[in-house]
Amino acid sequence: MPRKHVERHAVDRIGWLRAAVLGANDGIVSTASLIVGIAASGADRNAVLVAGTAGLVAGAMSMAAGEYVSVSSQSDAEKADLARESRELAEMPDHEKQELTQIYIDRGLEPSLARQVADQLTANDALKAHARDELGITDLTQAKPIQAALTSAITFSVGAALPLLAVPLAPAGSLEMVVALASLAFLGVLGYFGAKAGRAKPLKSVARVVFWGAVAMAVTAGVGRLFGAVV
Repeated sequence: MPRKHVERHAVDRIGWLRAAVLGANDGIVSTASLIVGIAASGADRNAVLVAGTAGLVAGAMSMAAGEYVSVSSQSDAEKADLARESRELAEMPDHEKQELTQIYIDRGLEPSLARQVADQLTANDALKAHARDELGITDLTQAKPIQAALTSAITFSVGAALPLLAVPLAPAGSLEMVVALASLAFLGVLGYFGAKAGRAKPLKSVARVVFWGAVAMAVTAGVGRLFGAVV
């Protein structure tokens, strides 16, 4: 008996992967920038730890709420489209079948074959066929608000904990530099594994996240020194 060929694609994990990479990246960058900025202002190690911890908690809650609200909006729009499509299928089935047929013709099928495909898919599950081929909604891409919120909150917390852990380990007088370098290393690792999970080339991803992380930390360090000098 021939073995079943199974293909795995990056799109299969696009929902949680996007939220995971965004959450972890934001956790590292925002917390590291906060720590570097406060340290640059002349604050002591304890104040830096308190501020970093507060940033972790607030950021995780903000990421969860933001992801839930935004993805819920997408989910609401998808549900409204599906409800409208369901009404149209009930009220004018012939028109909807012709619409589906035209979609397949536009994709390159002969009219007679396109009609056969539309007939068979409509007989099997008309709403699913229209959701996939007319609206672009599938099980893989369908919005999942709770999954996105939990993934973002957890990965933000993990990402934010990394620069925070570097604070007590940094030698006195070099806290900024140690946290910044450690955070850039964490971002590089995140970019590499994020690219691998998405089956993309890692070099571009690593360069992108490290560059923007460095910019964010440089800006906040400058602001910290400015306000520290003023105070």
